[in-house]
Amino acid sequence: MIPFNAALTERLAAIRAQGLFREVRRVDSPQSPRLVLAGKSTLNFSSNDYLGLAKEPALREAAIRAVEKFGAGGGAARLICGSLAPHHELEESLAAFKNVPAALTFSTGYAASVGTISALVGKDDVVIIDKLVHASIVDGARLSGAKLRVFAHNDLNELEDILKWTVKARSAGNVLIVTESVFSMDGDCAPLREIAALKTKYGAWLMVDEAHATGLYGTHRRGLAEETGVSEEIDIQMGTLGKAFGASGGYIAGSRDLIDFLINRARSFVFSTAPVPAAAAAATAGIEFVQSSKGEERRKLLWERVAEFHSARQLPAPKFPSAIIPLIIGDEGQAMQAAAALLEQHILVPAIRYPTVARGQARLRITVTAAHQSAEILQLATALNSHGES
Repeated sequence: MIPFNAALTERLAAIRAQGLFREVRRVDSPQSPRLVLAGKSTLNFSSNDYLGLAKEPALREAAIRAVEKFGAGGGAARLICGSLAPHHELEESLAAFKNVPAALTFSTGYAASVGTISALVGKDDVVIIDKLVHASIVDGARLSGAKLRVFAHNDLNELEDILKWTVKARSAGNVLIVTESVFSMDGDCAPLREIAALKTKYGAWLMVDEAHATGLYGTHRRGLAEETGVSEEIDIQMGTLGKAFGASGGYIAGSRDLIDFLINRARSFVFSTAPVPAAAAAATAGIEFVQSSKGEERRKLLWERVAEFHSARQLPAPKFPSAIIPLIIGDEGQAMQAAAALLEQHILVPAIRYPTVARGQARLRITVTAAHQSAEILQLATALNSHGES
């Protein structure tokens, strides 16, 4: 038997050899278009803070007030004594914002996915997922014990073939389709109208992860489901509070029965200490901001910055506007070199590699925010053009 640390050293060496080694970077500044990394001001194109709310005064003040009134921690799981007023206020705000009867918050988006899927389906059921969904959805499906089927990215024909198979193969089990609305690593969108139609045709359930769409799409900024007019066809709406809302945590929104069931059966909710009250209060302030006229101004500014980036790169405007812009490189090592070259110019763009994306699909993942200035967009585009990144 190999000694414990020797085994880890060997495994880490293999990870490094494949160009897949990761390490955390210390950031000595608030989330913003410029970060302080290793004592140097660095232009940040890696954040999901799409509307620039992470250091918005309204959110900070709400968090401070919550700490002053409710303290630093939740004290216990919410089913014991940790369900503080800020958590309830946040869920009421979420339900109203999403125009559904109820909502439930979790400590993270990962916890929301894993807890919800594993609570809703089991060994007699089938989960069907898009090949490019977030790891938390994959993990939730695996933990549930349900039969897992995967369809090629946005391939409606393959999705329907799998649904036809479920009609023939299953006896009394249920079928759950899960997709993202805007995909986190590619920035493209799911054909939600068509997926919703197939869900109805075959009597399946539908869960949509709106993490990268909420706050950015739809008349009321509710997400892509609102923009495409299929909100009522979605049984489980999932999202996060740490992207456009500028705070942290995850949520599920839907029927009152769905939320009551999750309160009783979602293990990541039942057995977790309540999120800190400051985070809940900040998220509530973020939801209020997103719905305001200022929120709409930020959204318009975001799309202006995205258009400026494509123009500076002399690229045609994409069919689907997205704040996530991937530059596919392929080789993991080359992606790391490209990210390192940008960092030498004090520009942070992460190299995304396996297992976050498939092997051979390594990329630079650029995210544009409303907080970026036009000059900063141009600086990034010029750096990419000089390195020949396409």
